[in-house]
Amino acid sequence: MTRPLQRLLALALVLCSLAVAAAPARAAVEEAVFAGGCFWCLEHDLEHLPGVLEAESGYSGGRLERPTYGQVSAGGSGHQEAVRLRFDTTRISYPTLLRAYWRNVDALDGEGKFCDRGSSYRPVIVTRGETQQQQAQASLAAAARELGRPPAALRVQIKPLQRFWPAEAYHQNYAELNAVKYRYYRWACGRDRRLDQLWGPRARSRAPWVVAP
Repeated sequence: MTRPLQRLLALALVLCSLAVAAAPARAAVEEAVFAGGCFWCLEHDLEHLPGVLEAESGYSGGRLERPTYGQVSAGGSGHQEAVRLRFDTTRISYPTLLRAYWRNVDALDGEGKFCDRGSSYRPVIVTRGETQQQQAQASLAAAARELGRPPAALRVQIKPLQRFWPAEAYHQNYAELNAVKYRYYRWACGRDRRLDQLWGPRARSRAPWVVAP
């Protein structure tokens, strides 16, 4: 190899290294699944968090394949109304999503959510893999400390994902497409009143955990 060619090759390697170093970090997209009462509300509460790319309402937790809204709401299917989030881990972490989830549910109620009662409205953190499982358990302990309650008093379950089934098209983006009906339902159900009562100024937020005095 001639000396000029060697110099050109060395220059090319340097330029390539600089380009790689300057390139932005590639987005690492992951998924999270949460059940917390009415999926219209939970989708609306979580989809606008910075870093959340997509939120989809659906069903999770049961053994019935391709469940319908009628089957799930009737009870006995084992499914809960749930929301699947796709998120960019370079912009928002799973622990941050967990904080936002807790501040949007009544952690002390395991029999439903707000005015919606029954097994299909039970609160569940549905984990994907061991890391999410560990982080979910840590979030439960942190939420208990913030509320000044023992962890056993919190009724949110943590379960591994079996499968997520998307809900019918008319349930997707319900809050935006049916704004008047949605706002009335949310108000009548007392969701925000109860969240404010339980979480105080951190209701509906993703702020860092605090320890209750």
